[in-house]
Parts: sequence; C-alpha cells; structure tokens
Amino acid sequence: MKNITFPRDFLWGASSSSYQIEGALDADGRGPCIWDTFTAKGGIADGSTAQVACDHYHRWPEDVALMKAAGFNAYRFSIAWPRIFPTGTGTVNAKGLDFYDRLVDGLLAAGIRPLACLYHWDLPQPLEDRGGWQGREVIGPFADYAAAVAARLADRVKDWMMLNEPNVVAIFGYGVGEQAPGLKLGEVGILKALHHQNLAQGQALRAINAAHPGLTLGTVINLQPCRAESAKPEDVAAAARWDAVWNRVALDGVMHGRIPPLLADKMADFVLPGDAETIGYPIDLLGINYYSRMTMKYETGHPFDAWWGDAHCDRWTGMGWPVQPDGLYDLLAELKKDYGNPAVFIAENGAAYDDTVEADGEIHDGERVAFLREHLAAVGRAVADGCNVKGYLCWSLLDNFEWAFGLSKRFGIVGVDYRTLKRTPKDSYRFFRDVVKNGRL
Repeated sequence: MKNITFPRDFLWGASSSSYQIEGALDADGRGPCIWDTFTAKGGIADGSTAQVACDHYHRWPEDVALMKAAGFNAYRFSIAWPRIFPTGTGTVNAKGLDFYDRLVDGLLAAGIRPLACLYHWDLPQPLEDRGGWQGREVIGPFADYAAAVAARLADRVKDWMMLNEPNVVAIFGYGVGEQAPGLKLGEVGILKALHHQNLAQGQALRAINAAHPGLTLGTVINLQPCRAESAKPEDVAAAARWDAVWNRVALDGVMHGRIPPLLADKMADFVLPGDAETIGYPIDLLGINYYSRMTMKYETGHPFDAWWGDAHCDRWTGMGWPVQPDGLYDLLAELKKDYGNPAVFIAENGAAYDDTVEADGEIHDGERVAFLREHLAAVGRAVADGCNVKGYLCWSLLDNFEWAFGLSKRFGIVGVDYRTLKRTPKDSYRFFRDVVKNGRL
C-alpha cells in the first residue's frame, strides 16, 4: 500500500447535468427539448421519463448540503438551454435564470466553486426542427444563449465550460440514433454534428470573453484512448479512424483549430473557409470525461467501418463498460506529451452498478468504491509524473435519469429512491468524502 497525496488547491467534487436531475420540465416557462421528444417517441428503455428525475429543481438545497458535508469545493452543473430560451432564441426567460441564480448563491454560501456547463445535450426542440447540429442555424443562437447566461451569472461564476461530450451527441444522437434526436445519418451526420458544435463553441467562447474578460473558459470532452483489438492491419486502421472521430475532431478543433487529416476529405463539403480559425480558441481549462479505453476492430456495417471489439478485460460495470483505470493514466500522459500539458480536470469519472438497499438501510457499493479508488490512484500517479491535473469530479453526485436507459442505471455516490426522492449516501460517498477531506488516498 502507498499513500498518494494530492495538491492542496485540488478541485474536489461531483458533476451533474440539468436534464438528468432537475425534473420540473414544465416549470417556470421551460420549453421542450430533444430529449422530451425522444422520450415521447418511446426512446427510453425502461419507459421512464425525466419529468421528476431527482427533483433537484426544488430540492437543490438538500443536494448542496450533501456536497458541503462531503467537503467538496467544486461542482460542475449544466444549465438547461430551454429554461433560458424556451424556443432556443428570442426573449430571455428570466424565471429560468432565477433558478440558477439561487443555485449559484447556495453553492457559494457553502464554499463550493460553481463550474457552469452551457450544453449538456438538451437542445431546444425548435432549433432541432431547423436542422439542429446538422446545420449552421444553431451556431448564432448558441452564442447568444451563452452571452445571456454569462450576463446574469458571470459576476459570481468564474468557470465556464461550453459543451459536454460533443462526440457522444454526434455519434449516438445523429449517427446511429440511440440517443436524442434519434437520427441515423451515418458518417456524414456524425461529422456535421461534431463540426457545427465546434463552430458554436468557438463563437460562444468569443462572446463570453468579449463581455467578461478574465474568466476561466473551457469545454468538456469524453476522451478515451483507442486501441486496436488485434495487430491485424485492418483493426489498427479502424482504431486510428475511430480515434480521429471520437477524440480528435473535438480535441484538435478547440486546441489547434484543425481538422484531423484522416477525416479532411469526408468533411470537405461542409467545412468552409475561416472555419478552422473559428473552432480554434485558447481555452484555459479542459474537462475530461473518462470511463474506459475503447478497443476497436474493423467491422463493416458501422460508421467508419469500426466498432467495439474484445476489450481483453475481466471486470465490467453495470453498463457493460470495461474497468480500465490504467487507461486514465495513459490518457493524461498522452495529453502531456502531445498537447503541451494543458490544464485539465477530470470532469466525469464513475460507474453504474446494480445497487441495493440493504437491511440496515444502507447502500454498500463496494464495486464503486474500488472503481473510484483505482481511478483516483491513476490520477495521483499522473500528477506525480507532472501532468497538469487541477481536480477530480466524480460522476455523479446522485443516481439520475441515465438518458436512453431511463432510471434503470445508477451512477450516484448518493442513492435516490425515485418513489420518495429520499437521498441515501452510499459507501462510495463516505469513501470519497474521506479522500477529499484528507487530500490523500
């Protein structure tokens, strides 16, 4: 056993997203989003909805108290675009901003640093009706939305993340149709959605910086090292293509203002002169969501002739994802080597398991404790080796509405009884609390 000590100014906390926890989908003038439509069309595996979810919209003081009790000094939350602009554009809905005013003030009173994320997948449905991330009409509205939110909150919120996981939005929402808006547009649909999110992000970064210089600006990308299932040339090539799509379009876009060479020909028809300059912007902080590596193989019938292969792993989460904490160390080391060691924080890291409430009323989630311990050890090792890691936020504070899986998958370090909405801190909450308070693993 070895003690791992983290920097004294390390950010510790949790992340969440508006649609997954807030509920109150009809409250205070909120408009419809693509996930409301996707749910109404039967896209949710267990038939549930996010109408109530965790009811964080009304119970946020209880959730902030849980964070304070755990010693958290940071919380990444997302703002619901359809609460601020119910149709995606037009007049600001002041009541929507009022909610985030209250939340931010509550966080600051508890000594918790708010990190606001502007887009965690809840695109207003009227903008999707105009083409969504497949076209350029969404770019200006996103920048206007970013400016409106910052105008209200930037006096207190100093950390702003533009997007969350644009690669997941593009691939699963527009490429293969497993998530909202449920479109199966293949390779071109994926790349268009990625590129237009990059463009919207670039415009939003400029809009916020112009009005509020000196803020910490960034974005959040799900980054996963892509490895080939075998040494076969076709598998190696498939892994390289998938790496370009999954990691490099978003990462190289904001970091370097460039299109990955492997994809330049496929994107030539919709990348216009000046786009590279727009998508490249010097961010201050990169959020990384890490869950596992991706082991890819050549397989036709899927976008880019690449799909998931044998992960060569002996442990799996309740999502069927491999448990590979060493991949997080590899990722951080690669960012240091290939991207100039940018300032990063772990914006999401966690695992779903089939938790049960035991006879003592507690949730003894030993597998999640082991998952967090091993991934925190990987982060600590990377920090010791000089990687510029500023913090670790687990996913997630609460069990919540897990997108197309509905309420059936539980990621929280705090359990939620969806009938009573009672919060029950799990063993993982107590483990993480102790790490945070001691600054040591």
